[in-house]
Amino acid sequence: MKTFWNYNGGLKAINEWEPGCWIQVTCPTDEDRHELEEQFSIPDYFISDISDTDERARYEYDDGWMLVILRIPYVKEIRSRTPYTTVPLGIIHKRDVTITVCFYETNMMIDFVSYQQKRAAGFTDYVDMTFRLFYSSAVWYLKRLKQINTLIDKAKHNLDHNVNNESLIGLSRLQDSLTYFVTSIRGNENLLAKLKFKLQVDELDADLIEDVSIEMSQARETANIYSNILESTMDTYSSIINNNMNTVMRTLTSVSIIMMFPTLIASLFGMNLINGMESSRFGFIIALVISFVVSGLSWGILRAKRLL
Repeated sequence: MKTFWNYNGGLKAINEWEPGCWIQVTCPTDEDRHELEEQFSIPDYFISDISDTDERARYEYDDGWMLVILRIPYVKEIRSRTPYTTVPLGIIHKRDVTITVCFYETNMMIDFVSYQQKRAAGFTDYVDMTFRLFYSSAVWYLKRLKQINTLIDKAKHNLDHNVNNESLIGLSRLQDSLTYFVTSIRGNENLLAKLKFKLQVDELDADLIEDVSIEMSQARETANIYSNILESTMDTYSSIINNNMNTVMRTLTSVSIIMMFPTLIASLFGMNLINGMESSRFGFIIALVISFVVSGLSWGILRAKRLL
């Protein structure tokens, strides 16, 4: 899907491309890709690189075109292996042509357009728009991190009542999401540090870059904190599970030891040998009494040593 935006003095949708407008491409079809490459002579591998979900944050020049790939947060289906992940957003520019391409429909881009329309100030140029996209991505990383923290607290609350596999698997998935976030935010920071020397930055852009750096630094530190907390939490519950298993095994072993003595006594008296109680009518009762006494003594000893 392609949307054309005039960003001079505000963000307004237009019906077709005109010089100096912003072309927003979301979930492009093969036809969209072909039209962009034919109409603007964009290097064909630019869009292919953007379609790669594992593409790192970077910039590249080719035949006068500039490609900037930014990693932005994206929420998958709740049943996904990693519900929170990151995807590439491509910013392609050459003179009066500015195109953003994303193969996923993200809340960040929807909110970015909505916010810029309410702001009613537009962009001074493509450099301003690029850094505002950086700023929006940092803000949305912080929003997603708050949601992840809420899910972590919910899982911990469930585990406090009952240690179950579902909650532990949920924490493991959130740990994977945080790993993606930390890696992507760090890549965006490195890219931002390079772009501020490569692009034509004015005084307003410099102030915006400083704000972006602060937000990204906060997002990175927050992601690291949550990741460390989650790792510590996983280790704690792993220790609890091991301790519970050790307690159960210790109890079962103690019970087995106690039950071993009646079995031994019954085996001794049940042997086909003369033991003096073959003709006694109290022989069975005596064997039971001895078994109970020995088992009681065993239980008392194990109890005194806190093995039960």
